[in-house]
Amino acid sequence: MHLHDFWFLLIAVLWTGYFFLEGFDFGIGVLTKTLAKDRTERRVLINTIGPVWDGNEVWLITAAGATFAAFPDWYATLFSGFYLPLLAVLLCLIVRGVAFEYRHKRNEERWQRSWENAIFWCSLLPAFLWGVAFANMVRGVPIGPDKNFTGGVLDLLSPYALLGGLFTLVLFTFHGAVFAALKTVGDIRHRARAHAARYGLAAAALAAAFLAWTQAESGNGRSLPAAVVAVVALLAALALNRTGREGWAFALSGVTVVAVFAMVFLALFPDVMPSSSDPAWSLTVSDASSSPYTLRIMTWVAGFMTPVIVGYQAWTYWVFRKRIGTQHIPAAH
Repeated sequence: MHLHDFWFLLIAVLWTGYFFLEGFDFGIGVLTKTLAKDRTERRVLINTIGPVWDGNEVWLITAAGATFAAFPDWYATLFSGFYLPLLAVLLCLIVRGVAFEYRHKRNEERWQRSWENAIFWCSLLPAFLWGVAFANMVRGVPIGPDKNFTGGVLDLLSPYALLGGLFTLVLFTFHGAVFAALKTVGDIRHRARAHAARYGLAAAALAAAFLAWTQAESGNGRSLPAAVVAVVALLAALALNRTGREGWAFALSGVTVVAVFAMVFLALFPDVMPSSSDPAWSLTVSDASSSPYTLRIMTWVAGFMTPVIVGYQAWTYWVFRKRIGTQHIPAAH
């Protein structure tokens, strides 16, 4: 395996890990308006991800940084062509992080309601926009012979891209509902399972449409098994959620997220940014990568640091593994 192929694989793992972890974060943010009945229940939901949400976002920083270092042409074309949607995602992540930290600083209803609205919208929009971005990336966008994006914002809003955005939004909300059922007790736990059942059915319908469309237009023999795994895992997660086995249901909802983005990257390879203008102008892993010397240094650093980061984050989840409920929320003074 060439180093540029290895780094494409590692970047795919980083992006997929980000969506596995941040996916249920986004889902919890959406559920603060659709599942929680009052401010106490919203705090319960926020507290389920309170110790881990910022660690989950480290995967985004690592994935974007690795893309920049290993494939500078891919990074440049992606982040310049998708400038407005990615800027919207960045602003949402900033506001969302501030909202988590500032919401509880004052007890006034207006103050807390404003930050809760920020958490909801700044979870919903990135969950949708990431799907739009990756759908465009796998299908192809206008790229010229100089490797520059030649389209506009409207070129990113095709029916296929909008379907991809809607699919990731519903899938992440389902993932978050299963996580909420896993991490809570009492009435909110049972309602989270009911919400997971509804969102899961919607996600299954959207998965059938989006994955079939992706396979028909951009897929290959490598991507088809990943699509099948995604659908089977989603249906199994729905069945296990129905029987109250939240741990297995969450594991399989995570497998669904992983399989969906594995399919995206498998359908993409060996391109990193297909050109819809002319296939000859597509960016590939070989012509968009950094020098072999750069990739060798990065490989040594990644080999040392990746196990440390994964181990530390796994320890964090273990420490904060207990369920919580409204009885654990102190009354406001």
